[in-house]
Amino acid sequence: MITSGPSLLKDVHIGIPSGGVSGGVVSLVQGSYEYHHYLQDGFDDSGWGCAYRSLQTIISWFRLQHYTSIDVPSHREIQQALVEIGDKDPSFIGSREWIGAIELSFVLDKLLGVSCKIINVRSGAELPENCRELALHFENQGTPIMIGGGVLAYTLLGVDYNEVSGDCAFLILDPHYTGNDDHKKIVNGGWCGWKKAVDSKGRNFFLHDKFYNLLLPQRPNMV
Repeated sequence: MITSGPSLLKDVHIGIPSGGVSGGVVSLVQGSYEYHHYLQDGFDDSGWGCAYRSLQTIISWFRLQHYTSIDVPSHREIQQALVEIGDKDPSFIGSREWIGAIELSFVLDKLLGVSCKIINVRSGAELPENCRELALHFENQGTPIMIGGGVLAYTLLGVDYNEVSGDCAFLILDPHYTGNDDHKKIVNGGWCGWKKAVDSKGRNFFLHDKFYNLLLPQRPNMV
């Protein structure tokens, strides 16, 4: 099992201003979570472990909400779970292979008995079209979401959405951060913050040439 508890930052999004969507309504994760990211626990997963870290953040949410008493699993324990259910070959354990939304759903089901909804998006350009459903998720379920596309995975903590204009912003918790757990450094560096699908300089946060899978964990008492 990995380091957990008071040594990890919790709820790093609190105090961050809204997403800047004119007339938008903010819908956020409900309850506490831990920020899991690259290089924690003395373990070098830089370049391949972002979805594992997002899963650890999600499991920490279920733990802190007292839906489970299990410790947050290490990368190896996540891999072991996937081998035990027959999704991966034994050689997967100890590897540096990426995992995605489907694997995360398998692990959450095996370790926590949690079911997940998965949204498939053909291109990053289409992600804003799902903001209404994402807002409803945060209002009704309140769990962190994993967004995976290409070789990148992020944890989504909320959306700022104008239902009339369709404009929206995404509150991203980025597991690719490699620094120490300094809240100010993380927020000022944009590792936890609001992202528009297209920023003011015309740059795309979500890649238009990649498909994305969104993992929406369901609260156990709502399954």
